Amino acid sequence: MKKNNCFCVCPLVSGSKGNALLVSTPDTAILVDAGLSGVELQRRMTAVGQDPAALSAIVITHEHIDHVRGAGVLSRRFNIPVYISSATHQACTGLGHISALTYFDCGNRFEIQDLTVNPFSISHDASDPAGLTVTWQQSKIGIATDLGVVTNLVRTHLSGSAVLYLESNHDPEMLINGSYPWHLKQRIQSRTGHLSNSDAGTLLAELHHENLHHVILAHLSEENNRPEKALAEIGRCLNRSNIDLSVAGPDRPGDVIRIPGKK
Repeated sequence: MKKNNCFCVCPLVSGSKGNALLVSTPDTAILVDAGLSGVELQRRMTAVGQDPAALSAIVITHEHIDHVRGAGVLSRRFNIPVYISSATHQACTGLGHISALTYFDCGNRFEIQDLTVNPFSISHDASDPAGLTVTWQQSKIGIATDLGVVTNLVRTHLSGSAVLYLESNHDPEMLINGSYPWHLKQRIQSRTGHLSNSDAGTLLAELHHENLHHVILAHLSEENNRPEKALAEIGRCLNRSNIDLSVAGPDRPGDVIRIPGKK
């Protein structure tokens, strides 16, 4: 991405086939998850103006393959440090050797150059799943995908964000009437599954504040949701506020969202 005095966030891919979010400042760039092949992640970073070799870190939220597929390859190819919890690392059987590995614990913030990353526990069927906030100067980006239920901890950490990258996985009616087997429908609807459009909308209505500028809806199911359904539901919950809404998808990088920095 072109260097400027902005805090930038750009979804490279989002959905059941892969997840990766690019977060950058004028001096630092990190990937939150790396759920495509290394080659495809490089292609998508190049498409939005990010040199993969200039990444400062890859931060892994949990071990599911749609979040870690290309992490080991990218790390080894460009000598990129990987930040991951110990339990998640143990569960990542295909990650391979990482020469620069740093463990983090949910609840303990850490620094990556000029970024402050604050991981917090979420409810999902993984070993030690984490949501994140990433702060630069006084601006915060909240990141929470793959969570089955909204807890007070989630609300507390995401509050005050200038940009929210939030799961809006499924439309409940489409899920129930869809082709998934019953056990998978139960998993998705469970406390360790995924947020529905209505759940995401309720959370966003609670988190709405005057400095929340943009919401990116993430991890939409290709079978049990539609972008227009998610946008309509979230729009109703936000009651036609002036927040910009967009949807991150599986096929191409999303728009670069920029938060101006201090002059």
